[in-house]
Amino acid sequence: MLVDDIKNDILINELQLGDKLNQCIQHKERSQFSLLLAMLTDDVRAHSQFTLPITEDVSFASDEENLRKLFKLPLEQALALDGVDNIQAFNQANLIQGNTLSDLYLTNALKPVPLAFRNDIKFISRDVLDNTSLYCQKKHENKDEGDKKVNSRLSFKAEEWLNTVDESMKHTVELRV
Repeated sequence: MLVDDIKNDILINELQLGDKLNQCIQHKERSQFSLLLAMLTDDVRAHSQFTLPITEDVSFASDEENLRKLFKLPLEQALALDGVDNIQAFNQANLIQGNTLSDLYLTNALKPVPLAFRNDIKFISRDVLDNTSLYCQKKHENKDEGDKKVNSRLSFKAEEWLNTVDESMKHTVELRV
């Protein structure tokens, strides 16, 4: 069985499968092919084509502050409260009770209220994590070492890839004969 040959605990991208997908197509094993595709993570950012080495030179680099000044944008909306003194910003009930929603909109436009009350920007509720994929949960559990492992660039071995394509072509020719 082809699935038994896979050595990792979860499938992240098609590079882990090697030429198993090609073998499934050549041997007309549609169910095996569908199973292997279904086992891959649904997070497109984890697929191998996004982790191959970057060859192009990116020379344009501009920081966010300069762009905000250039386009005369307001300050970025904070994700969480900075300190206890900012708790008053969340107290907007008096504006709603006084039916002055236009004042509320104007206040939020001039000085945006943080999106979350919690000061831990990286906090993710357990309920939210339980509704994510297995890949996402493992990535969150090992966020320090996992980000380096998952987001690190892979080395592209063109010769091995060409050999695999050549072998697939030979198998296809043998099956037709």
